[in-house]
Amino acid sequence: MGTVRFVEWRLEVKEAETRQLQLTQEYDFDPGDIISDGQFFNGNAMSESEVQAFLDEQGADCSGSECLKTKTFDTANEPADEYCDAYKGSKGETAAAIITKSAKACGISQKVLLTVLQKEQHLITATEITDFQYKSAMGLSCPDDANCDPEYAGFFKQVYGAAKRYQYYTAHEDHYGYHANALNYVQYHPNESCGGTNVYIKNKATALLYIYTPYQPNEAALAAGVGEGDSCSSYGNRNFSIIYEGWFGSPRS
Repeated sequence: MGTVRFVEWRLEVKEAETRQLQLTQEYDFDPGDIISDGQFFNGNAMSESEVQAFLDEQGADCSGSECLKTKTFDTANEPADEYCDAYKGSKGETAAAIITKSAKACGISQKVLLTVLQKEQHLITATEITDFQYKSAMGLSCPDDANCDPEYAGFFKQVYGAAKRYQYYTAHEDHYGYHANALNYVQYHPNESCGGTNVYIKNKATALLYIYTPYQPNEAALAAGVGEGDSCSSYGNRNFSIIYEGWFGSPRS
């Protein structure tokens, strides 16, 4: 990078960081630091009993065998690879066991997996749950503009698959359009005409959240809190931050 271009780049970074600081101060949301690496990649954040107690508490209004806190699933053996340790499957595993074991195997926080389950399908607090919600539990391979990939359908495949996908993204970040410690253009919405801004992404966890959900909330979405913004608003990463902080405290600390 030449001297002139470096100076221009530093000015662009400063502009992005100034905007991000303003958003953090006004809305408690930094598009370049949605969650810290330390929190995201902590595979021992919660024990199985703690996850079960959390599901029981948050799902207190749900009754019956189809509730996430009570439903069981048959799981498969997954061999160890460069992304995750081996997963030993069994018949009739609880959701708490699947969440905990997947998190430990792949080095992803149980808190992150719980947050995404709520963000994508409201599974943690839902009182009536459909088969589709379980089949697409984590939104894995479910793009905004197409149907979900049937290869990843099912609660276990979604949870373990998402945890593994996060590590895949981390290992292959250079194959995607979002990079840590770099300036990245992030759209507001799948509709390109809605625009976007440069975001200085500060860590790997935030970069892979954008690879998984490639949009930032616009100011209308942030001003709306948990409500709806305008026709150019997207909510995935905003909602991740709101849900995580509401349950577990600041994701950035």
